[in-house]
Amino acid sequence: MLYKRNPQLNKNGELIHLLSTEGLPKATLLHILDTASSFVSVSDREVKKVPLLRGKSVFNLFFENSTRTRTTFDIAATRLSADVITLDIARSSASKGESLLDTIANLSAMAADIFVVRHGESGAPYLIAQHVRPHVHVINAGDGRHAHPTQALLDMYTIRHYKKDFTQLTVAIVGDVLHSRVARSDIHALSTLGCPEVRVVGPKTLVPADMAQMGVRVCNTLEEGIRDADVIIMLRLQNERMTGALLPSSQEFFKSFGLTEGKLRLAKPDAIVMHPGPINRGVEIDSAVVDGAQSVILPQVTFGIAVRMAVMSIVAGNEA
Repeated sequence: MLYKRNPQLNKNGELIHLLSTEGLPKATLLHILDTASSFVSVSDREVKKVPLLRGKSVFNLFFENSTRTRTTFDIAATRLSADVITLDIARSSASKGESLLDTIANLSAMAADIFVVRHGESGAPYLIAQHVRPHVHVINAGDGRHAHPTQALLDMYTIRHYKKDFTQLTVAIVGDVLHSRVARSDIHALSTLGCPEVRVVGPKTLVPADMAQMGVRVCNTLEEGIRDADVIIMLRLQNERMTGALLPSSQEFFKSFGLTEGKLRLAKPDAIVMHPGPINRGVEIDSAVVDGAQSVILPQVTFGIAVRMAVMSIVAGNEA
């Protein structure tokens, strides 16, 4: 059987596309996190720009709605001095039936260097990466239920910022794991970075049957899931992806799995609370926790700019 190279890496093992955290070497993950550290201070400068992508064109293609991810990619590319083109999908030829690859071919003819892609179909960024020229790079900004690698990387950056060492941590991922591409990407990254215990926490209807095979501990009560945890990552209920009666009601979900100040006391006293957004206050998390001292939800957003700057600068510096 022939060895199949990771499509995210070139023959030298350098990152050329970011499609998933799955299969990325630990050294690559750390390189991204270390590079992001050098970009965090850019936000504090009077002139918030560095010239690393001057002359490059970044096309943001968001086939699904987004606020944080799209905006932070816009800001990140602008701060790298790239030319940023954000396509209005609703008014593009894609809305008239043009195929995904035809859309990419036409934009490539406009001298695109980086495509940032969010798509409802799992695997769409992989398909694009297979059909672009060697100098063009693809970054997955979320595909179906599959992956959201830059969110996972900014989560890893946040955890490392506050906890320093992954090898001593217990991390609980709580909520709608079934529909969460963030959960899967976080699990792969945490495993690669040496986190000894990852727990997924939620009702049986919202935890995939294959979770235990990913090396995580499955907990079907919040109390068991967050007890003595160092990091709690809350996930929103993705009602738009649900079919059938997976939950009695959002009120019942909050009663059993909503994170309140009282329940948070089960975790370690210095535990941090994270959330990829958007937040549904009073559904998966209480406002007092969102705005409380242990919440690092807003720093996550800030770190996200630096992480996305790091990813774009790294891929743009490598050829296939």
